Amino acid sequence: MATTSERPRAQERDAAPPRRSATRSLLRLWPYVRPVRARLFTAVPVAIVASCLGLAIPLVLKWMVDGPVADRDPGGVWLGGALLLALGVAEAGLFGLRRWLVARPLASVEAEMRAGLYRHLQRLPVSFHDRWASGQLLSRATTDLMLLRMFLAFPLTFLVVNGVTVLAGFALLLSQEWTLGLVLVVPAVPLVILCSYLEKRYATVARAVQDQTGDLTTVVEEGVLGVRIVKGFGRHRSQARAFRALSEGVRSTELRKAGLLASIWALIMTLPELAVGAALVLGTVQVADGDLSAGTLVAFLSTALTLRWPVESLGFLLAMSQDAATATDRYFEVMDEVPAAVADRPAPAATPVLPRQRDQSGGGLRFEGVEFTHADAPADAPPVLRGVDLHIRPGETMALVGATGSGKTTLTALVPRLQEPSRGRITLDGRDITALPREELRALVAIAFEEPTLFSATAGENVLMGAEGAERADLLRALEVSQADFVHTLPEGDRTQVGEQGLSLSGGQRQRLALARAVVGRPRFLVLDDPLSALDVHTEALVEAALRQVLATTTALVVAHRPSTVLLADRVALLSEGRIAAVGTHQQLLRDSAEYRSLMSGDEGEEGEEGR
Repeated sequence: MATTSERPRAQERDAAPPRRSATRSLLRLWPYVRPVRARLFTAVPVAIVASCLGLAIPLVLKWMVDGPVADRDPGGVWLGGALLLALGVAEAGLFGLRRWLVARPLASVEAEMRAGLYRHLQRLPVSFHDRWASGQLLSRATTDLMLLRMFLAFPLTFLVVNGVTVLAGFALLLSQEWTLGLVLVVPAVPLVILCSYLEKRYATVARAVQDQTGDLTTVVEEGVLGVRIVKGFGRHRSQARAFRALSEGVRSTELRKAGLLASIWALIMTLPELAVGAALVLGTVQVADGDLSAGTLVAFLSTALTLRWPVESLGFLLAMSQDAATATDRYFEVMDEVPAAVADRPAPAATPVLPRQRDQSGGGLRFEGVEFTHADAPADAPPVLRGVDLHIRPGETMALVGATGSGKTTLTALVPRLQEPSRGRITLDGRDITALPREELRALVAIAFEEPTLFSATAGENVLMGAEGAERADLLRALEVSQADFVHTLPEGDRTQVGEQGLSLSGGQRQRLALARAVVGRPRFLVLDDPLSALDVHTEALVEAALRQVLATTTALVVAHRPSTVLLADRVALLSEGRIAAVGTHQQLLRDSAEYRSLMSGDEGEEGEEGR
């Protein structure tokens, strides 16, 4: 298991994107918001009216102080109190209506964005998932989308509402007493300049926090899934130290973020408060001189205090908007990844397209001049596969053998288009696989990997994932072929939950279920990547005997490491350093190829990792 220090951080792995404005980033949310725009746009004027009702309260106070209070009129005071109560109730009711208007639609927006992200992840090529840590993707689907929902529900509305309220409030202040109004307006200029500077720094730190949180999620996920390895090798303390170091990094960045937010809050609260204090002193002097009525001063100060919340809230509204803009950028970093083309990708021109033959030579599975290089490989790195020409005739089983690192797994991944060849082409019964819709291609080709992956579902559901529309009879047949009869002894038979990653089963049991999944749909083409490596000798012999019946009715490419698996095949292809070095029967290659004899005898030293 990679330690934290060995695992590349998100910000080190990905080049930093060019900085875009928060507004431009947030505008990308419009296609998701558009279906609920009616309720969202209704909520804005409702909130504006509610906020402006609060500005009417100081006017009522002015009337009460200069009228009923000055004239000692109890009836007028009661009338003013009733007006104030009515305004407060109306304001609260309108804000409640605003929340009702946005709550349900925005929950739907979040759900739709999360579903869209999941669908997109399923369409992206395997090479994308090889580059991205699962924790980074998980944080985008959870934390980032939660931030976006919160932004759409609150800051998006109140940036507009509070902006309108502040403008209306200052217009009211200037109309009441313009000299005092200017005292409150003057601090706005340095406030905007300083907040703009701090907001840019905050945006950078907010992005760092969200990336580090994604890395932290990855570490937690790996620690949970790999808990057997961690405990088995006594690495729980070192893993805990690595996790603690990463957590400290997140904490440090969060503290920097909190410090910047505190600075923004301090500016937004201090400067207006100083201005209100100065206005109070000046207004009191004017009242004492008889230049201003007491009611006007009360109304002025009440209006200024009413504007405290709209002004002070701008700090965290801007912070939440920056968090949302960063979350939007992170979300669209994934959504902007181009999925593999479905059916409109033209066939590569490196190899001439041959006319489809009527006889057996044109059918089956054919590789023509296939080369493959990883997209992230250095420019001078040699190709993993180079000029592979191979024909597996209809109904034939071809064993693929080669030393570790020769590219066997990569070659098998090209058939169902889990990877795309850099040059050349692959055909199924004369049809270029790039001209086939992926749904059709993957209905024709079934694959079983050396490392079986099971899902948190029942044993039967895991098998039936291999063929849409398969019935129980197909399930039972597949279990019989793969010698997975152990399923019937589970507590609830094939309806038993196998747990996350199938870790409640042994390695051999998981591998047999994966093999059953590959054969359940009776595919025309079968690709098996060393599917029997985890089986004991007795079980392997039983599986091979049953598998011969399946191989007799399909065209199969089988990666093999053991002579017993090779004997399942009609012919054998030897892959050496990314090229097909020899093709023939097992006996022919034993006679003619020293490399093949060495592989079959187990004398070949295997170093490094399997070509990806």
